Amino acid sequence: MPFVRRRLAAAMAALTLVVTGCAVTSPRPADVPGPADVPGSEKTATATGYDGAVSTVDPEASAAAIGVLRDGGNAVDAAVSAAATLGVTEPYSAGLGGGGYFVFYDAKTGQVGTIDGRETAPAAMPNDAFLDPATGKPYPFTPELVTSGISVGVPGTPATWKRALDRWGTLSLSEALNPAIEVATRGFAVDETFRQQTLDNKIRFEAFTSTSSLFLPGGEAPAVGSVFQNHDLAETYRLLAKEGMHGFYSGPLAAEMVTAVQSPPKSDTTTLPVPAGRMTVEDLAAYRALDQEPTRVDYRGLDVYGMAPSSSGGTTVGESLTILDPSNLSEMTVPGALHHYLEASALAFADRGKYLGDPAFVDVPATTLTDPLFGKERACQIDPLKAAAKPVPPGDVSGFDGACPAPAAAPADGKDTENISTTNLTVADKWGNVVEYTLTIEQTGGSGIVVPGRGFLLNNELTDFSTVYNPTDPNRIEPGKRPRSSMSPTIILKDGKPFLALGSPGGSTIITTVAQTILNRVDLGMSIADAIAAPRASQRNTAKVTAEPDFIAAYGTDLTPYGHEFTPSGDAFTSAAEIGAATAIEFGPDGLMTAAAEPTRRGGGAAMVVRPSK
Repeated sequence: MPFVRRRLAAAMAALTLVVTGCAVTSPRPADVPGPADVPGSEKTATATGYDGAVSTVDPEASAAAIGVLRDGGNAVDAAVSAAATLGVTEPYSAGLGGGGYFVFYDAKTGQVGTIDGRETAPAAMPNDAFLDPATGKPYPFTPELVTSGISVGVPGTPATWKRALDRWGTLSLSEALNPAIEVATRGFAVDETFRQQTLDNKIRFEAFTSTSSLFLPGGEAPAVGSVFQNHDLAETYRLLAKEGMHGFYSGPLAAEMVTAVQSPPKSDTTTLPVPAGRMTVEDLAAYRALDQEPTRVDYRGLDVYGMAPSSSGGTTVGESLTILDPSNLSEMTVPGALHHYLEASALAFADRGKYLGDPAFVDVPATTLTDPLFGKERACQIDPLKAAAKPVPPGDVSGFDGACPAPAAAPADGKDTENISTTNLTVADKWGNVVEYTLTIEQTGGSGIVVPGRGFLLNNELTDFSTVYNPTDPNRIEPGKRPRSSMSPTIILKDGKPFLALGSPGGSTIITTVAQTILNRVDLGMSIADAIAAPRASQRNTAKVTAEPDFIAAYGTDLTPYGHEFTPSGDAFTSAAEIGAATAIEFGPDGLMTAAAEPTRRGGGAAMVVRPSK
């Protein structure tokens, strides 16, 4: 019997308590398996070994992927199984109601391919969607606009899973969903992160009867150590296993999603306005995940592949690296290298704001932005001893030759509204295939709307569009358009073979997290585990650098003479003061793999290998 079916059968046999309804949270009975009872599912930040590896933020998801790999599945099969399991255990960050970007290295061909599974705006999406008709002014962003039907884009995650399996996998969707069905049925142990994220969203979740019923049973957040079961989601996964994409993008489930968007299941007590959305069954039926060519830049002789627009991740990470490439960072002091990193990030973000949007609607100069000559020209703006006044202007893509001084373009308008919650996973198999996959429902808790009886949250990805429509803004709201994203799943090759795969959640800080981790590993000589654990700072072309408190403590004194000013990370909506939650796999000689996850951020991650090294 295949591994995933063995585990499902064993878990079902162990469940002596029969439960109906959406979810159950209770102290874990001795006969109900939880994460600590699953072999190899404890949280470990680093694992080294052979025959396959995985890194996610969650031990259940990592265990699901390792089980698929041990049972003969490939990296794509394992990635889909892990992602579906994250939809159970990380429901506030990812799930069926969201979207994402999938990057795959094919060991047989030596090629990198990608899938754009970003959500789309409904066909009836108006330009003034985010304006309150009563005032003519934008809705307050948090919690009013993000807690709404109007923020919901057409989900792309299920289509991404199906397309990845069809294109590169060996399992059917039904087989790949089995581990997630198991976890949703038997439940998982609630940790501090899950409880705190529930509390952070309590007001928003109380706005909807379906959401409070699922995530606030009895009006309270689930207790740490209790078991959280989601039988509605298990049934939804079974529907997809049986009917495939038809079961999600058409039929009763599609109609129910549309009803939840157009007539949100508001509670009688909420004071939030909960604007209704515009998604229709026709929008769902028309959705397609897109095959795309990756971005590629050369950095220190490494081939760095990323996600092309609609994501801004591949171009902005790539441009940051091309700006840094002319400088010999490894011979600088650490503060000097960090100064260059912060300045390069600001320059790349200036260009992101000016030029990046959905290429189906905007002429995106992606090739120019990742051209080494353009990067060299932008690097002219970096004073090695002094930080430039922010915001810096974008570069002029109409003509460039790599010479100094470099011409500037008019600055872009618009505020970055992309939120921090997302999840990321990295998987490799024994044949050398590699997956880097970032997926999200945007806000922690998405739109706050659980589709009644279906067990999953809908996204609020449309808030990634600029709030106020401007016809010259590349990220303006338009029907059918994919909002700009910062998701940056990245695969790096050395001499044509995998060297490093990495990615992170974190909204627009994803770009800087990935770039800084590459800097740490490649230029500063850290191990991949240390490169992920190191404190982070994110310069996104703002007057002050957003930085983790540990970064400010470690480097603030040294960087202040350069003119950098810092503001501690964290926001008013969540309790977290951390930037990102990265995952990675590094590839060594003779098939050795090092899977690395966060040691502490977001409660720590789970790195695993199929066959540990001795």
